[in-house]
Amino acid sequence: MSWLLGRTSTSFYHSDTPLTITTKSGERITLDDLCKAATPPCDLNPLLFNGHLQTAYTAVKAAGPPIIYKRRIFEAEDPAFAGSFAVDFVAHEAAPPEDEDDTLPPRTTYYNDTEWAEVEQGSADSRPLLISLHGLSGGSHEIYLRHVLAPLVEQTAAGGWEALVVNSRGCAQSKITSSVLYNARASWDVRQVVKWCGKRWPNRPLFAIGYSLGANILTNYLGEEGDQCVLKAAVVCSNPWKLEVSSLALQRTWLGLEVYSRTMGSSMKKLFET
Repeated sequence: MSWLLGRTSTSFYHSDTPLTITTKSGERITLDDLCKAATPPCDLNPLLFNGHLQTAYTAVKAAGPPIIYKRRIFEAEDPAFAGSFAVDFVAHEAAPPEDEDDTLPPRTTYYNDTEWAEVEQGSADSRPLLISLHGLSGGSHEIYLRHVLAPLVEQTAAGGWEALVVNSRGCAQSKITSSVLYNARASWDVRQVVKWCGKRWPNRPLFAIGYSLGANILTNYLGEEGDQCVLKAAVVCSNPWKLEVSSLALQRTWLGLEVYSRTMGSSMKKLFET
């Protein structure tokens, strides 16, 4: 009966000696108990009873939350990774563009000089900021990413979240301006963005979330930064972890080889053709 209702169980994996932290109320609680308490019940569509169906459904379902973005092109500061990349900032009060720009994803426009000057000035506010990294060949327009952002940015009027998306080079219809593209170790662009945000908004707690390959990039960034990492917390979703192992696993099944690998390969082929 629980399956017919879409109710499923949630599993938690953690260290045998989890960290103990102090909440704002002064209560001492282990990190795993905090996660369990903060995780809502998992109610799925009973017709989408496995990950394959859930993944396929995202390609045919409704468009999802209409997040509006303002884009800024950043030039890499490190000469070892020369090139540019696009960062899309969630624009809370902006209206959807009247005329869609075919060179940009839906509901996305560039900052004009006046708007960007205001952003550059920074702010002393303490609103939390979420930095997002999308999956392989994706971008800020991805439906899974917008579904995560929507409930956070809707709270902005009440002092809620700010958010931005770091697009991998060539993704989300951004221009490729050098021979340096991206891979699972391409942590250089997110590192520059985190530093930039810290300077503009020194009082904002910074958080990050990465999906799929973006989760792998974020994990590498966290490891490289180590104790110097300024992020308050980070979440990695559907991280492939070891890419070679994941690739071989995909090749072992018809669905993995002919559907997933073919789809991802076709997307990457378009990027290289660009």
